[in-house]
This record gives sequence, C-alpha cells and structure tokens, in this order.
Amino acid sequence: MATIPVIVKHQGKRYDVELDPSSNGETFKFQLYSLTGVEPERQKILVKGGQLKDDTELSTLKAKPGQTFMMMGTPSGADGSAGLARPKEAVKFLEDMTEAEAARAEGATPAGLQNLGNTCYLNSTLQTLRGIPELQQELLRYSSTSSSDGASRLSELGLGGLGASSDLTGSLRDLYKQMSETQEGFPPLMFLNVLRNTFPQFAQKAQNGHGYAQQDAEEAWSQILTQLRQRLKIKDGETETSFVDKYMSGRFESTIECDEPAGKEAGEEPVNSSDVFLKLDCHIDKDINHLGDGIKAGLEEKIEKRSAVLGHDAIYTKKSSIARLPKYLTVHFVRFYWKRESQKKAKIMRKVTFPAELDVVEFCTDELKKRLIPVRDKVREIRKDEEDAERARKRQKLAHRQEEDRKADAESGRPAEPLQKKKKAEDAETSKNTDKDGDTAMDDVFKSDEEYEAERRAAILKAKKELFELIDPSLATDDGTNQSGLYELRGVITHQGASADSGHYTAYVKKQGRLVDDARAPGGKRREDDGKWWWFNDDKVTEVDAEKIETLSGGGESHSALILLYRAIDLPSKDELQS
Repeated sequence: MATIPVIVKHQGKRYDVELDPSSNGETFKFQLYSLTGVEPERQKILVKGGQLKDDTELSTLKAKPGQTFMMMGTPSGADGSAGLARPKEAVKFLEDMTEAEAARAEGATPAGLQNLGNTCYLNSTLQTLRGIPELQQELLRYSSTSSSDGASRLSELGLGGLGASSDLTGSLRDLYKQMSETQEGFPPLMFLNVLRNTFPQFAQKAQNGHGYAQQDAEEAWSQILTQLRQRLKIKDGETETSFVDKYMSGRFESTIECDEPAGKEAGEEPVNSSDVFLKLDCHIDKDINHLGDGIKAGLEEKIEKRSAVLGHDAIYTKKSSIARLPKYLTVHFVRFYWKRESQKKAKIMRKVTFPAELDVVEFCTDELKKRLIPVRDKVREIRKDEEDAERARKRQKLAHRQEEDRKADAESGRPAEPLQKKKKAEDAETSKNTDKDGDTAMDDVFKSDEEYEAERRAAILKAKKELFELIDPSLATDDGTNQSGLYELRGVITHQGASADSGHYTAYVKKQGRLVDDARAPGGKRREDDGKWWWFNDDKVTEVDAEKIETLSGGGESHSALILLYRAIDLPSKDELQS
C-alpha cells in the first residue's frame, strides 16, 4: 500500500512525513520521534475522533495527501530537549560485567548478610550503618595500626578471608569492601569473630546449649559506635577529630536541681553540665503516642543521689536541652525492660508513630533555637513556593492544552462545541483550578515551557541564596552538624517478637537516589530520589515502597521500629549557588 505524504505541526514547526496506511499508531510515533526528539510515550497526536492510539490502524484515518496533523508533547531531559546522541561512555551489558562491576552498577541490589546463628541483630545494624556515605569514605582511608603482619595488609586490600584485621574498625572496613563486590548474601564471619573477641557479651551461648544467644541490636549499635569513636579519626581543618564526634554525636546542656524545698532553702544550687550523646532515647509509657512525645519525656528524668547540704539521699530532676545537633541523629525506642518474673528483657508493644521528617528545634537550647529557626522557616517557605509554582504550571498547561485543542478542531474541520456549552465547561474548569487563595489561571497569555522553567530556576536560585545567607556562620563551618533542625529518615532497625532475647531483627535503608544528568547541578550531575527503600532481612534483600515504613510503628509482636537513623536535610552550598 502506497504511503501518503502528510504534514505534522509541532511547536510552530512543520514536518513532512510519509504515512504508511498499513502500519499502526506506534510506528507513526516512532517516525515522529526521529524528527522531533519527543519520545513516543510523550506524544499526543490529534486526529479526527480524538487522540491517535498506539494500536490504531492508520488505514482507518483515511488520510489525504497534504493533510495536517497536530502533535503536542515535549522531550524528556533537564534542558527540555532530547536528541539521538552517542553515549558519552560505551555501554557495557550486565552479562559482560564481572561480579564486582555488577554489584557497583547504578541501581544494583546491595548484598545481604547471611545469618550465622542468631546474628540478625548484627546484620541489621551493619546494613543501617552502611547507609552512611561519609562513613564508607572514611573507612576506606582508615589504616589499621594494631597489626603490621602480611595478613593484616592483605585484609586492607579486601582479602579479609585470608586474615582479617584484628581491630573492629579495620574489620568493618574489610567487610564493607567485600560486600561492595557482590550481590550475594555475604557471611560476616571475620567481623563477628572480632566483635565477640572485643565484646565477650556477644559470645554468650544460648540457654538451650545450642549455638549463640540472640542479642540486642541497640547494644551492638552502641558498642560499634564506641569503637569507631575511639579508632576512626579524620582530619577536620588543622586538627584531628573522631568521625563519630563530627557526624554522629550531639551535646546536651543539662541542669540538675534538688526537688526537696529544704535543699533549696539550705542554699543548694542547681548544677549545670555539658554531656556528649550518641543517641536520643524515646521513652515509652501509656501516654506516649508519637516520637516527639517520647523524646521530650527522655530529656527530663528523676535521679536519686546524696545531697551534701541535706546530709541524706534526695530526689533530683535533671533537665536537658540539645546544644549541638549531629548530621546523623540516632533515635532509640526504649522498648525493652527487665522483667523480674521471667528474668529476661520484655518488650513494650505500644504503637508509637514516627515521621519521615523530624523537627527537633523544640528540644534545643534557646541559643541554638535562635540559629536554627530562621533557616527552618525559610526551608518551609521555599517548599510552599515550589508547590505553588507547580500548581500554577499545571493550570497553565491545562489552559494551553485547551487552546491547542480548539486550534486542532479548527484546522481539522471538526465542528466546534456550542459556545454556551464551551463557556460553561471553561468556567467549571477555571473554578476547579482556583486555589484557596483565589488565584486563577490566565486565559489569554501563555508562557512557553522554557519561559516557565527559566522563571522557576531564577526564583529557586534567589530563594536558595537567601537561605544560604541565613545559615549561622558558626554552623556553616561545621559540615558535621545540622544547620536547620530538620532531619529526614534514612534507616530503621526493626524487631519482631515479644522479647529482646528472641524474635527477629531486620533493617530498612532508604535507597540512594540515582545519578542523572543536570547541567544546572554542581558537576553536571544530581541524585534523583525515587522514594524506595531496601529491606534487609539477613541475606534476603527486597525493594519496598515508602508506605511500608509507615507500618513499623509497633502495636504488637509484628516488626516495630527499635532504632531510627535520621540525616540532616540538604541545604544549598556555595558551589551550588555559583554553578
């Protein structure tokens, strides 16, 4: 069947196309893709009777030579254009990659960890800590000093099976390196041996005499961080500091005051102190329903100690406020307590919800609040402006599409809708797209996508510069601290069961966004977050949606959050504003 020469109009340009009546709509769209750069799935081609579908037989269009078709749609890509270009790097297919290359490929499923007998508590802890990029980078730089033999040097090259480093930090470095080179479930045997040698509590045998006892993930987390704090040192300007102190530790300012009036009357003064913390405790009782309530309860406690003024033991109240916020904040749900009747740790089953974004400003000292609040409020203002701009863009696209439809009706010779009916429909659409502030879309003037994008970029850049200026200088020089008081959830360790001595631990770690090209981003690349999470159930690794995380609040013996890992939200950098 002979082809028919037709004209396709797209964004003010005319394209001469040979329409093959024996093919279908999908084939026709691929023809237009080669001419316009608009991917088939993003094309809208208007024909008599509506929109051209992929399975439409082109012969049914009864096209005439010289007939004009209207096409709408824009190509994907950050710069609003897309063409067929040679890839910057040669494509390497998965089957041609080595195991290590496949494991390091963008979007590859990470390695799980084999359960070596009640070691799920350790596996979940290791997987969550592995989700801290800065920790991975510093571990690669770490050089073991506890041994200088050949086996230790082999270990530093990732050959841990031939002789692991004898210190916990070096062993952790080796383990993560080995995990980065496979997608299979890896046995953390060498690290487990070092952990048990360093902390004999994790070598406790099971009461039934078979194998090792189950342990508490929070205790493993705390002991590993303690070791890293001692051993993993990094350069911070001209000085050397601990990685944990820089990125994962905060500071309390506390006041201890005697509750007894007699003590105050006798002149006993409150005692002020400053203490480092590696985690915030969320205490749980019958009145605690939300994470914030539990943290607040944990910042005030009653203690009993000797009063030198009164000459006897008295009750004191200790109140703490946060004076420094780390970039990575650990929150511990205090779910386990010692049950005398059963002589083991029991679990508080109460449901306690936690947010994907945590605001901790209210828990800070007045001095720190003054530094954080302007930045936090500006972040929220920018987010609202971006949401408003997106709604306005959608309103304009709707109005623009309606105008294109009217033009297409006129050019194709289709009868226009009765004016009264069209007016009523447009009024209804305008009413529907009027926001709560009373803003409506403009009817007569349409901006191009490029104009809208340029305006949006300019507005965002201006707002980010204003935000950058609000960051307190003392916080801006410390890249290991939180400069806004806002955190995003990045990891969750869960426990299933009724006792710390039994049950099962798993970990959820938010996926790192994939790298995409963006000419406006520093280095021409940015990370695009798809909102997905990895669920690490020992050696089984599964991708899950964010909605799954919302089910981990507890309320029974099912999986409930025990440890949360939050990361400070990203703020604009000087390099980003200058790019």
